[in-house]
Amino acid sequence: MGLFSRNHTPVIGIDVSSTAVKLLELSGGGNKYKVESYAVEPLPSNAVVEKNITDVEAVGEAIRRAVKRAGTKNKFAALAVAGSSVITKVITMPGSLSEDELENQIQLEADQYIPYSLDEVKLDFEVMGPNEADPDRLDVLLAASRSEIVDARVAAADIAGLTCKIIDVEAFALENAFGIVAKDMATGGAGETVALVDIGATMTALSVLTDNKIVYAREQTFGGKQLTEEIQRRYGLTYEEAGLAKRQGGLPDNYVPEVLEPFKESMAQQVNRSLQFFYSSSQVGQVDRIVLAGGCASIEGSDQVIAEKTGVEVQTANPFAHMSLANRVNAGVLANDAPSLMIACGLAMRSAF
Repeated sequence: MGLFSRNHTPVIGIDVSSTAVKLLELSGGGNKYKVESYAVEPLPSNAVVEKNITDVEAVGEAIRRAVKRAGTKNKFAALAVAGSSVITKVITMPGSLSEDELENQIQLEADQYIPYSLDEVKLDFEVMGPNEADPDRLDVLLAASRSEIVDARVAAADIAGLTCKIIDVEAFALENAFGIVAKDMATGGAGETVALVDIGATMTALSVLTDNKIVYAREQTFGGKQLTEEIQRRYGLTYEEAGLAKRQGGLPDNYVPEVLEPFKESMAQQVNRSLQFFYSSSQVGQVDRIVLAGGCASIEGSDQVIAEKTGVEVQTANPFAHMSLANRVNAGVLANDAPSLMIACGLAMRSAF
């Protein structure tokens, strides 16, 4: 089971974030995807800490509930590990090698590139194509993650009664889903530099794409949890009640001006700071547009605040804008959750048929 295994068995994409399990099932492919089923199931606090599963049982049970709620019969799953827990490196190999010879050669040489003992890691590779400088050699993308990080995801799927067919990398799943979002741009993303900003519950991930390929990625600690905690503190609620109130409304009149607006300002500052880091460490140049993803992207007006702060055009990600939906999928609920389903979408696309 490789990090990028070629796989044409239909799988459900399962994104395990710090606060929820997001499940998505697609059929079709190319320009004709259909959303067959989806579900979002909350996780107990601290079941996942900084992208690491700390309570496999709780995550497995949440996946089981999501499968039941979605109503899917599919038993095969694709999950992802965070970019921060994966080492990736492009190496070159002789183009004359068969796939088996290539695999053996990489196993022999991998310890040069991986700072862990090879019996502690799961390793995979993907051939990217001929090397530009030497067409007789191949560029090969090598990826490795510590075994326990991969094994925890496999075990959680197992508890839910699923077989994990693919372990991907979150950034690659985002890139995959971005290909669909880019179709709504006049250029299709070609020749553009786009900042894809995924603001989740605890982490903000910036991926900069040029010609729809990731050229820069960075994560920082910031997310919607800060808003939930402020609601909890300000209104004397439990964390669960605060999370519910944030989603469903019913908070006092001063909530928007005194709590929500300052949080949107903080979001804009974080995005601006991430972009400044990118500008200071890259030769790529200015970003042409920002695409907002993650749960916080659904906060009304956040795109305008970020556009004002950064001076860059902002759009909110919706990978389902041109997909058809199965009857059991609620279009309104899906549209609201769409920005937070980018990783699940990218995973589900891995094998839709």
